[in-house]
Amino acid sequence: MSKKSLIGITKEELKAEILALGEKSFRADQIWYWIYNQGVQDFELMTNLSKDFRRALHENYTLARAEISKELISFDETRKWLLKFPDNNEVEAVFIPGAERGTLCVSSQVGCTLTCKFCHTGTQNLVRNLEVQEIVAQFMHAKDSLEDWPSTKKNRKLTNIVMMGMGEPLLNYENVAKALKIIMDPDGLALSKRKITLSTSGIVPMITRCGEELGVNMAISLHAVNDTLRDEIVPINRKYKIKELIDACRNYPALKPGRRITWEYVMLHNVNDSEADARELLKLIRGIPSKVNLIPFNPWPGAPYECSTPEQIRKFAAIVENAGYMSPVRTPRGQDIMAACGQLKSESIRARRAAAA
Repeated sequence: MSKKSLIGITKEELKAEILALGEKSFRADQIWYWIYNQGVQDFELMTNLSKDFRRALHENYTLARAEISKELISFDETRKWLLKFPDNNEVEAVFIPGAERGTLCVSSQVGCTLTCKFCHTGTQNLVRNLEVQEIVAQFMHAKDSLEDWPSTKKNRKLTNIVMMGMGEPLLNYENVAKALKIIMDPDGLALSKRKITLSTSGIVPMITRCGEELGVNMAISLHAVNDTLRDEIVPINRKYKIKELIDACRNYPALKPGRRITWEYVMLHNVNDSEADARELLKLIRGIPSKVNLIPFNPWPGAPYECSTPEQIRKFAAIVENAGYMSPVRTPRGQDIMAACGQLKSESIRARRAAAA
């Protein structure tokens, strides 16, 4: 019989498991601390538990992370892990180090159903949603690899999460929300909601719920300023039009003083990068506390687009910045290991297609 994972269950669920073993409920708090604050992977290291209890835990449960299929490190120190789960499906997680922060890009699905035309992940069909433990395990694996325990230590290497990896987080909301609540728990992984950004292509009905229940930062993969173009390059727009999306963001419950909506905008040569596009973007976001991330298109084999020229990107950014909005141009990271924005794609799918060819 396979052992049950204690990673990814709530504190209340953990207490129920401990009570079923005949122990007091407060033991769950101790185990929670060992798992999420100290990052232990061996019940024997939980030294404030009796030997008999530790043996019972070992016989019934596991603390195993995902299996590491591959780890790649870019020349710019970006790290990409290909993580394999028991059903042999795989996802990619990416750590992006910076001078003042270390950001982990977390996946929420194996593959994706949205088929955004500029995104490599979008060329891979959706295989399945990730389970709670598979989302949390990405965070914990990164901390293992970075030797970043305990979770409350000063000068942590992993300081931020972006739910911008493979998949659409709001189409796996229940599991994503449960995972993020575990990650935000102050007695465990202790990551503030202000350090977490969820990126969506525009699942409008879920945006308000996300703000109410999680309060994390919201990033919108916008990429076009009119419905005609967005219908083409971000097909979910055919269901939820730009006006609906903008209205949901204008009323986002977590949009409090000092917080902003981030608009992700990939720069595609002669597609969405004109000065007229920049001015139309300003009309759309007028009155919304905003930051506009301009993303130079990251190429991948068979991509149908080219990146805008550096000069055109500068012109676009200047128009947005002159209107009073921050408009940083994202520096591509990890391009040499296909870890940059829009380049993630499950190695398991590549391998299956190669074998079938």
